[in-house]
Parts: sequence; structure tokens; C-alpha cells
Amino acid sequence: MATMTMLEAVRHTLHEEMARDERVMVLGQDVGTLGGVFRATEGLRDRFGAERVVDTPLSEGAIVGASLGLAWAGMVPVAEIQFLGFTHQAFHQVAGQLARIRARSGGRHGCQATLRAPFGGGVRAPELHSDSLEAQFAQCAGLKIAAPASAADAKGLLTAAIRDPDPVLVLEPLRGYRAIKDDVPEGEHIVPFGRAREVRGGDDCVIIAWSAMVQTCLRAALEVEEESGASIGVLDLRTLVPLDVEAIVAAAERTGRVVVAQEAPPTAGFASEVVATVQEEAFYALEAPIARVSGFDTPYPPAMLEERWVPDVSRVAAAVRRTLEARA
Repeated sequence: MATMTMLEAVRHTLHEEMARDERVMVLGQDVGTLGGVFRATEGLRDRFGAERVVDTPLSEGAIVGASLGLAWAGMVPVAEIQFLGFTHQAFHQVAGQLARIRARSGGRHGCQATLRAPFGGGVRAPELHSDSLEAQFAQCAGLKIAAPASAADAKGLLTAAIRDPDPVLVLEPLRGYRAIKDDVPEGEHIVPFGRAREVRGGDDCVIIAWSAMVQTCLRAALEVEEESGASIGVLDLRTLVPLDVEAIVAAAERTGRVVVAQEAPPTAGFASEVVATVQEEAFYALEAPIARVSGFDTPYPPAMLEERWVPDVSRVAAAVRRTLEARA
């Protein structure tokens, strides 16, 4: 094991995968000479050369479109989109091209391409930099979505994404790049898609989350447990597509009380999909209505208002308290 920040784990994984497979290449804005806006690709160009670490024009559509072409030509592209909010400029390429190749070819051809994109609040970034758009991409059938909440999973999920024969979107939490730090396995480490992680067990209520919200939910669980004595669990989904339905159902049936937390606005957010899954698969085990904690149905706010918009420990803890007190 080596202790790393999430950012260090991402960088470490890119170095490892490019050394392992000469087909793996990195492309995106400022990924080469600068080493990425967050330095996630630092050192790659010096080590592997300009043909495998390519600075692209400022065009997200071109980055994704080029990734598709490179994958079909036999390369394994790992594209960096500087911020997930910028992917609106590439949505036509992701939804209409990248994600559909397997189905369009009748299953004959995949597209071994990975898109990396930081997202989420907590760093007081400008407009369009912190938007949580995961639910929009979850509707792109054919696209897998990973959302690590730890440095170890950042390595394990990114490795799995790069080696997957189909396209994967890896969501990396902005505030977690340097704030999240834990032990990362040395050598090969792969986290299979579709397997949630039980961060902590609990018998009275479970909080379900992904990415940076997992850390918030863990602190909320500890706060409620200390004050009330209730046993509060936290389940990290790890991947949204594929979704670990079995783990969600098992947690709901064990506790009878569920809280789902996300950074995105509430309307049609991915939390709603989790709520629907619990409702359809574990309804008769519920002892209280499912609670949902989200941002708000407004554009992401300016930096001064960010702390009031993004769900924090107090909002998640309050939802857990309401759930413990409620009756179905």
C-alpha cells in the first residue's frame, strides 16, 4: 500500500496503464505541456512522448470525436474533459456516437475509450465548472459511468475503465482531488464495475451516495449515531452504470430506512433512480419514506452561495433524523 491523494492515484494509474499497454494514449486541453489543469497528467508527455500525450484544441466535441476514431483505429484513448460541465459541448458525440457503437454495429464493434472529467462543488469554481450532470449521461445507453469516492477506487475504477472494451465516463470529484487521501494498493488494482462498497455498516438507516458526497454522508452518519445511538450505514455506489441493485436492495431490507444524497438538482437526478430502485425492489421492507438530499432546481450558484447550495453534513444528518422518526 502507498498513501496517495485521489489526484496522485489518478496520475499514478495513467502512468501505469501507459507503461503496460503502448496503445494507451492521453488527449485533451493542456494535458501535455502543462500536465493538465489539475496536474493529473503531469510527467506523461516527458515519459511517453508527444504522440501519446496530445494537447487538443479547445473543442470538447472534437476531443470525444477523436477518441472514437482513435479507438476504432486500434488505440486506447483516455480523454480528459477539463470539467464535466463542459461536456454539453460534446453531448452529441457522447450520446449519438460514442455510446451507440456497440448497438449500431450489432455487437460486432466496441469502443475502448475512457472520458475523465472532474465535477462537483466545494472549490468555488466559476460557472459551468461544478455542475453534476451524471444523470444526463446515465441515459446514454452503452456508456458506463464510474464515480470513485476514495483514492484506492480512483485507481481501481480508472484501471477498469481503461481496460473495458466499451466507453466509460469516469467522474472525479473536484474537492476530492487533494482532500481525499487513503491507502492505494501498489501494482495492479482493478475494481469491477457494478459492485458497491459498504463504507460502514448500519442496521437502523442507510445513506446511499457516490463520489465526494460519500465523505459528507460518512460524517453525517457518525454525527447522528453519536447523538442518538442509532446504527447508520453508508453505501458507496462506485458505479452508476452498471448499478449494483443487489447491494442497494440488501441495505434497504436490512435497515428499512433509506436516505439518498447527491450534489445535482433534485428533479430527474440520479438519486431519483436509486429511490425508484428501492421502491420497486424493496418496498415491503421499508419502515419510512425514502428521503432524498440534493442541490436545488437552479443553475449552479456563484461561489459566495455555493456552501448553501451543495448538501452538507447538517442537511444529510437532518434527513437521517427525519427518516428515523418517520413511519411508513
